[in-house]
Amino acid sequence: MFGTTKLRRLIGAAATIVVMQAPAAFAWPDGPVNYIIPFNAGGESDITARYQQPFFSKVTGQDLIVQYLPGAGGAQAWSGLNGYAGDGMTIMGTNLPHIVLQPMLQDPGYATDDITNIYMFHFTPDALLVRNDSPFQTVQDVIDAAKANPGGVIAGGTGTNSANHVANQVFANRTGTETTYIPYSGTGSTESGLLGGEVDILWGYTTVAARQADAVRMLAVATEERHPLFPDVPTFRELGIDMVGGAYRGIAVPSSTPEDLREQLSDTIAAINADPEFRARMEADGYAMADVPYARMGEFMAERKAAYEEVARQLNRQD
Repeated sequence: MFGTTKLRRLIGAAATIVVMQAPAAFAWPDGPVNYIIPFNAGGESDITARYQQPFFSKVTGQDLIVQYLPGAGGAQAWSGLNGYAGDGMTIMGTNLPHIVLQPMLQDPGYATDDITNIYMFHFTPDALLVRNDSPFQTVQDVIDAAKANPGGVIAGGTGTNSANHVANQVFANRTGTETTYIPYSGTGSTESGLLGGEVDILWGYTTVAARQADAVRMLAVATEERHPLFPDVPTFRELGIDMVGGAYRGIAVPSSTPEDLREQLSDTIAAINADPEFRARMEADGYAMADVPYARMGEFMAERKAAYEEVARQLNRQD
């Protein structure tokens, strides 16, 4: 499946031998690499970036410096991505469905094709969460309350036109309910909103349930099969609600980044993802590894765009 990437690694190894005999025109990275996260600290994107830091140093010998540029559900950062130098010294977190749905539904200052994704490294399944003291014990309790009082159930999630927003809309479409959706600037702030009583339900991820433990209760998860960390939590499909989805996270670079450097960056993230210690840490926290390299990114993005088109029309009809 990843024969091309493996071949590139072999080619890269051979190139290294040649470089030892002659000065290299450019060696990447030749200093600390800035890693811009388009959301606030404390969310999924930040947490995984922090996990990647020591492994990036292990692979490259250089530090990975995490910075934050939140705003407009990530659009503030993504709209400025191509203004950075394409020298591999600035990379940016990227999220699906955000970078597909935002340009479909509004003018965020960038187009999906403006974003040069070089690797998608994990997937987090959608989950419906409540506080541990919530009167909602089941998904049916949420449905009953939302039908009895349309708009009265307050749902939290990260951003608009995001995976959480999509989950809220699909849930409404599938169940015939209406909730009031409150967008937060990052996953960390959604958790505070739920625990602080600002929202009744939260569209989060299995990772939130793993992190918050007994403080929250997960009512259902949007996976094909039950999540191994939560064997007692039903899938939405088990409950008769056709919902399977979540958020993909990856890394993008400015469009001026040369092809060979894009491939080198992709191989670097692939090496991090392949590290058994890194994978074990991610999976223990509820993440699912994605492993989509630069060589397969065009195909992957085309598939995701097609999948999100129907959801985009649904969200438009609700505006």
